[in-house]
Formats: sequence, structure tokens, C-alpha cells
Amino acid sequence: MKSFLSDKNYLDTLSNIERKKYLQKVRLVKLLHAEGAKSNADIYRILNISSPTSLILINELLCEGVIEKKGKGRSIGGRKPELYSLQDETFYVLCIGMERFTTEIAILDNNNNNISGTHKFTLRMTKDKSAVSQLYDLANSVILTSGINTKKFVGVGLSMPGMINSNAGKNYTYLFSGDDSKSLQDSLEELFKKPVYIQNDVKTNALAEFRFGRASGSKDVLVLLMDWGIGLGIIMDGKLQGGISGLSGEMGHMPFVTDGELCYCGRRGCLETVASGHALARMAKQGIQSGETSMLNSLSADELEHIEPYIIIEAANKGDQYAINILSDIGQNLGKALATLIQLFNPALIILSGKLAEAKQHITTPIKHSINSYCNPRMRENTEVVLSELEIDASLQVSASIVLENIFEKQIELASYRSAVSLSYSRAS
Repeated sequence: MKSFLSDKNYLDTLSNIERKKYLQKVRLVKLLHAEGAKSNADIYRILNISSPTSLILINELLCEGVIEKKGKGRSIGGRKPELYSLQDETFYVLCIGMERFTTEIAILDNNNNNISGTHKFTLRMTKDKSAVSQLYDLANSVILTSGINTKKFVGVGLSMPGMINSNAGKNYTYLFSGDDSKSLQDSLEELFKKPVYIQNDVKTNALAEFRFGRASGSKDVLVLLMDWGIGLGIIMDGKLQGGISGLSGEMGHMPFVTDGELCYCGRRGCLETVASGHALARMAKQGIQSGETSMLNSLSADELEHIEPYIIIEAANKGDQYAINILSDIGQNLGKALATLIQLFNPALIILSGKLAEAKQHITTPIKHSINSYCNPRMRENTEVVLSELEIDASLQVSASIVLENIFEKQIELASYRSAVSLSYSRAS
């Protein structure tokens, strides 16, 4: 599959017949990536090609080392069919998961194997683009130490918080200069020399739940990511909803408290000011400074100034009543907001994820009580509220999948377009 790893002029060197075969190969590879191992019968039926054509493609891809035999499938009478899947380490994707203060970087292959291990770095995400070069340096260090053949890298997947228009490649909250001439995507592609795809962390998390987590098999799900901020992933009728600009789910900036605390977005009284990791840290600091009794009193002035949500959650899980109380306040506010969303979306499932979800019953119990208080009983009775059970690498795996899906789709579009142009030219001649 040389053309996945070479320049855009590759298709121009092919004849119409070769280009058509290449297009079929890409569709076959895309199918195996999306759905896993398939038999020849599955492949020719799904791709709507003949069985002999499918076998030719399969044999060529086997010889190229792109696919491999993967055991036998179920028999429906007669011999069990041979199954085919993508070979490990055919393609590599650099996956980056940014939070406000830390960044995780890993190299995944086309079968979601974590090749490099997950590297965690301290990196403060800036409002402007000043952190972009540092992010590149950290990512490049992971690539260099991995010892992986860089010619097999096909792209970079970046998941991060903020108001993100994935189609435009822009984050309007972080790493944004305000200069429309160059998006964050453009800036990163100049550095990496590879396609870069950016997605909001909440939407990445929602897709991870849908593909690998508790939302699997459900069509109408709300995924609440509770970290320093609050975000919402919306899956309706089995599809992730982005809105006209891809900016849906900014739940944390819903107006919630009249003349409330000033939010970092510049407005007062947003939900995040009373229900988020930021709010939890602020409430803990203010309470301790005003004389509340808590095991958090043992923190130094500097530790208290920079307190993180996990410290408060650890205290609550050890039975600290003050920590439990402020988590309960956070949960009640979240539950009230969720009650409104239940009446708007009527979801079958709400999944609670992120750092605050680690508080478990200290956050889920007040959330459920508040939903019961504020939501129409008939609306809430069919909505289940659960904690996420996602594995650590799930969001990185989604980032890798987003990159590969886009790469395959663009190759299909390019091959189809070149074939159409060539056919039109031949007819004109």
C-alpha cells in the first residue's frame, strides 16, 4: 500500500485499471479496520464486488504484508471460511491527549496496539499558540525513542478541551492566535509533515464509550466528562452530534447562577463555577481558609493554593466529611443541570466520566437525588445513570481510529476523483 505512505502524485502514475484496483484495496482495508476480521464472502458481499475480484485483492494484500489470515470463521454448512484482518503495525498513528496541565502521548498501530507505551508530560495548555512548539518537541521525543519506522506514520490525532471545530481544525479556546489565516491544524501539520485531526476531548470520550464502553449497543446516550471543566458528548440515534460548527456540548457554560462567580469564559454564573473540578478546588480552598475542619488542613499554604480535585476526592473516600459535603454540593448542581438535559434529549443512558467520577458514590448519589427532585418522573424513569468503565487507552484508540478513518476516506475520494477525471478526459479525446 505504497500510496498511503507516499506523496499525492502516486495515483497519477497508475493506469485506470490499476487505479480502480487500488480504490478497491483501500475500501477493503477500511472495512477490516472498521469491523475487524472478515471472510472472503463477507468482503465481496459488503464491497459489492465479485468473489474472484475479492480473492485477487486479498492475495495481493497478503503478499504486500497489509493483511493476514486470522483463523477460521463460523461454518454455515461445509468448510469453515478463512478470516482476514489487518496485519499489526502496518500503519502508525501518533495520538495526543491534552488536558489543561498534563498531556499524554502514545503511538498506536492500525489494530489499536499501544506500541510506545503512554508517556505523560507536564504541559500547561496556553490560550495562545506558545505551547505548540513545546507540544511538538515532546511528541517528537516519543517518536524518536520508539525506534519505529517513521515512514509508516500516516497521521496525528489530537484530543483536547475547548470549543473545537474539527472540520476547520481550530480550537477557539486554547492554542488559538485569533489569526484566521492559520489554524491549529495547519500549524501542527507544518511541524509534523503529516495530516493532523483535532477533536474535542468530550466528543472523543463519547465515541470511546460508544465503541468500547458502556454506551456500546445504545443509541441515545449522554456522556458527561467531569474534569477541571464540564463537557457533554451527545449521541442520538447512534450518531455523535456536533451541531453546525461542531461546537455542541458546551454544558459547562450554560447560565446557572444569577450574578454568580466569574467564569474564565468571561461571563458570570456558568455551571462550571459551581459544578466542576475548578469549583471543587475553589470551594475546598475557601472552606479550609475559613476554618472548616478537615484532613485537608494538613496541606501547606502552597499545596492548598494549587490543590487538585483528586486530593479532595481521596479525602472523601477516606471519610472526610467536609470533602464529602462539597462533593455533594457539586453533585446536586450537576444533577439539576442533567434533569434539564433529560427532559430535552430523553436519553436511555447517562455516563459519568472524568476525574470527578472517581468520587463514585460521593458524586453519583447527590446527582441522582437532584435528578429525582428536578426532573419529570415519566422522563427520568427510563434513564439510567452509570459510571464509566473505560480502560485508560480508550480515548487514544478513538483518536487513532479518527485519523485512519479520515486517511482512508480521503484516499477513496482522491482515487475516485482521479478515476472520474481520467475517464472524462478519455471520452473527450
